Amino acid sequence: MLDRIGLSRVPRSLGAKLVLILTGVGLVGSIAITLLLAGVITPSFNRLEGAAVEANIERTQAALREFAAKVETAVRDYGDWNASYDYMAAPSTEFERESFSPLAMQNLDVSGMAYVAPDGRILIARWLDPRAGGDRTDMRARLVAQIPGMKLPTLLSRQSSRSFYMRFGTTLAAVGVAQVRRSDGSGTPRGYVLMARELTSAQLGRLLQLPAKIDLKTREASVSITSARDRLHIAVPISGADGAAVASARFGVPRDLSLLGRRMLLLAVGGAVVLLAIVLLVLRRMIGRLVLKPLNRVERHMGVVRASGTLGLLTDDARADEIGSLITSFNSMLSQLKDLREQVEVQSFKLGQSESAVAVMHNVRNALGPIATILSQGLAAAPPTDRALLDRAMAELADEAVPLVRRQKLVAFVAATLEADRQDREARRDGLEVGRKALHNVLEIIGQQQEQAHEKPPLSLIDLSDVVAQNATIARYSGGASIGFVFPSTPHWAMANRVILSQVIGNLLANAGEAIVASGGGGGQITASIVEVGDRVELHIRDNGEGFDPENEPKFFQRGYSTRAHKSGGLGLHWCANAMLAMGGSLRLESRGKGTGASAILTLPAPDAAVIPVGEAA
Repeated sequence: MLDRIGLSRVPRSLGAKLVLILTGVGLVGSIAITLLLAGVITPSFNRLEGAAVEANIERTQAALREFAAKVETAVRDYGDWNASYDYMAAPSTEFERESFSPLAMQNLDVSGMAYVAPDGRILIARWLDPRAGGDRTDMRARLVAQIPGMKLPTLLSRQSSRSFYMRFGTTLAAVGVAQVRRSDGSGTPRGYVLMARELTSAQLGRLLQLPAKIDLKTREASVSITSARDRLHIAVPISGADGAAVASARFGVPRDLSLLGRRMLLLAVGGAVVLLAIVLLVLRRMIGRLVLKPLNRVERHMGVVRASGTLGLLTDDARADEIGSLITSFNSMLSQLKDLREQVEVQSFKLGQSESAVAVMHNVRNALGPIATILSQGLAAAPPTDRALLDRAMAELADEAVPLVRRQKLVAFVAATLEADRQDREARRDGLEVGRKALHNVLEIIGQQQEQAHEKPPLSLIDLSDVVAQNATIARYSGGASIGFVFPSTPHWAMANRVILSQVIGNLLANAGEAIVASGGGGGQITASIVEVGDRVELHIRDNGEGFDPENEPKFFQRGYSTRAHKSGGLGLHWCANAMLAMGGSLRLESRGKGTGASAILTLPAPDAAVIPVGEAA
């Protein structure tokens, strides 16, 4: 229904919805009232109009019959007249002057007369011109021409007289035919007498008392009714001697009843619609004052609570209805929320301290891992030379009796031993340097946490490539597999907190190393690449480890979730994601499935070009 009236989009406002519903109810009610009234008023007036039309048709048919009956009465009087009976036996001019004179025909109110012998001979025929008072030879000729085709014996086979309508060129006339007999009806009929009376449109109009005309072109066998907007056009057939229509009587009647019915319908529908509109308007105002206005006050108060965070109570006049109950419940809810907020703030502070401590311990553990690996490798490594062999070589060199060739070999051995010892010391020093850096990271993590436990970390300009390189060097010692690292060599600048970003990258590199070990290949590769997209810098860390199902990606950042079955806690990725958000960045993971490796994408704000060191732009 809403689509039909052009309201395909339902409004969100309750007031607009109520207005829409009331409008829909009004439209449906108007349509229902219209259909109801149309089903009652219109058919009733249509029936009355139909009855009036039938009455007009019957009156027209009765007028036509009466017009023809008068001709038949006149012709029957002449047929049962002894003078006519004698004339048929012995025609005389005296009878013709008396009975066929214009005065006699005018008294009979006929236009044409004729006497016809039994064998079809026309004894006399005449057609009167009422305007000139003389004969109309053209009409007389038409009358004489059509009498043989009437077949009078057949036409009057079972009756002494009959009337019908006939066309004489463009003239329609009512024709009466009677047998010529004695006045008492005795004797053998000596022929036929025929009278014709013209019927014009003016005469028909006077008979019907309304404008009418005779249509000689239309010969419909039944009554036809053509409807116009304010009139009905009716055609009544005029039958001839054989029963077929020879013309139509056409007239129009005003559709007063149907027009009155339509006006009453419009008046009734208009009154019902106006009344319904008034009711809907009153309902709308009452709903707005009693329902929508109090709800708007509640909504505005909720907006103030949402914007300011102040859980103040809503003050309103006491009401005993549902709105009053709603306001009371709303105030009770605000009071409970205020109490709960205080409890949550205390719990959140304690929980924040706990999570922060756990996250620090997790990051410290990751940072101490390479130190433990370096120390373990240093303790397990064997000395590069045998001290006893070196002492024996030195003793032989002190003996002057040793041959020169032997002395040269001993010198070369001692030199090689010393070089191996030097290289061993260099390797141990490099490992200790890496351990020192890792321990420095641990101290930075602890110091940063103590200084900014619950504050947003300050951001500064950092070289992202340098942070990745340092953590990649340390991460080489964090696992037991042989892992190759590929990272950028040119500077890429971003805005971040160096200590926190180093922890995040260290966590991600450690996870990538664990994924490579879990894949069972014995080794793998981690590739870091940096791209700049508009005002953001993206760091992609890819590994060829075990990967993961893409549908599990949203779970990785949940607190307590871990990708390793043997681990618990799962604060690494959870903390990393929160740390990236705190620095205005983001973290997401991607993988095409198990066995396809994974990628970690870190996004950070790009610095303004003005703060990048000269000559260091990427």
